[in-house]
Amino acid sequence: MALTLFDKIWAEHRVKTLDDGRDLIFIDRHLLHEVTSPQAYDGLDRMGRRLYQPALTVATEDHVVSTRPGRYGADFENGQAMLDTARRNGRRYGIAYFDANHPQQGIVHVMASEQGMVAPGMTAVCGDSHTCTLGALGAAAWGIGTSEVEHVLATQTLVQAKPKTMRVGIDGCPPQGITAKDIILRLCRQVTIGGATGHAIEYSGSYVRRLPMDGRFTLCNMSIEMGARIGLIAPDETTLRYLEDTRYSPLHDHREAALRSWADLATDEGAIFDHEMSLNVSALAPQITWGVTPDQVVDVDEPVPPSESEVARRALEYMGLDAGKPLLGVPINIVFVGSCTNGRIEDLRTAAAILRGHRIDRRVRAFAVPGSQAVRAQAEAEGIAKIFRDAGVEWREPGCSMCAGINWEFVPHGERCVSTTNRNFVGRQGPGARTHLASPAVAAASALVGAIADPRRL
Repeated sequence: MALTLFDKIWAEHRVKTLDDGRDLIFIDRHLLHEVTSPQAYDGLDRMGRRLYQPALTVATEDHVVSTRPGRYGADFENGQAMLDTARRNGRRYGIAYFDANHPQQGIVHVMASEQGMVAPGMTAVCGDSHTCTLGALGAAAWGIGTSEVEHVLATQTLVQAKPKTMRVGIDGCPPQGITAKDIILRLCRQVTIGGATGHAIEYSGSYVRRLPMDGRFTLCNMSIEMGARIGLIAPDETTLRYLEDTRYSPLHDHREAALRSWADLATDEGAIFDHEMSLNVSALAPQITWGVTPDQVVDVDEPVPPSESEVARRALEYMGLDAGKPLLGVPINIVFVGSCTNGRIEDLRTAAAILRGHRIDRRVRAFAVPGSQAVRAQAEAEGIAKIFRDAGVEWREPGCSMCAGINWEFVPHGERCVSTTNRNFVGRQGPGARTHLASPAVAAASALVGAIADPRRL
């Protein structure tokens, strides 16, 4: 029978099917960060359990850790307590742990991929919904809740209902300056925030095959914003070249076995998906959100759409916008470049190319936060960090930073931010924050102009 890529990975990891129809799935890699792990460890302690396979668990610090230069921990008491607890648990249970100043520290979905901790054909989970990012490597990766984190620590398995499958074919050659962030924002608009609920999305098509890994991570990252728990891309030569340079990749010590096991990781011809859709990106414009959900999206040079529902009216009221008016030229206060969506080296290069030789508008405060220590080191070696500093952008240490709106890194009440993050919900970047999701190119252009701007016009 012809199978999808997701079907193959799921079947390979199914331990058994339970009486209620759900499956017990083996988990190859368990990723932790400091926010969701303490309660899971407490549950193990209460039950007197140990980690079943500690070598398959990796922990880093990203959510509450400060990104100010010279940091070692958090800038608020409760955050530092979380870090201290996570560090103690890491030592006590003997897991690989990457604290704030470790040379491999970073946002969990960034550092795990760039270190080769997740590979094609694997299952990977983390107590964070954007774990779907790692599906760009040809893995089945998804976010789990705290009780499930405890279950994986204790058993290295999870009980899950198998998701349905969706194929999204992306074809065409986009105009210059259009990035994967623009593509996924347009897909969010087309599919809506609930349109892929209960599905694993496979991205395919000529555009995806040409896309470098950093762009593939961006696509898979925002699968959750359409309701899907999993987004994945079949591995190819681009994937293998990426993994060649990673520290923990199976290609180093078990190359032949790894290549054999990955050879069949593609959807079979004739395989049937529960849903299919397509997008041609040949005429796509830069995208930006106008509202408070990731599917409230327009072309950057489009006017704000009419408020045809109560949901839209409330969104416009919160955002301080008028239907029918252009977004271009709306004044902004803050620009944020970073996150697990757009904190990789290609994202920083894109923003720096626009900022080079210029200064941001004096009314704007801008931040560039690399997704990992490795990205930070590369950006500094390439001179990208200097471009940001010379332009008046604050160059920070790796972490989730303003995406999560904690650790005193947030948008003040009523201020407007162009952000390369993945969520624009009410209060996401701070109480009363007004967030416009966009690509690094749109963010950098807006920082220069002091208002929402179209990078094609610079």
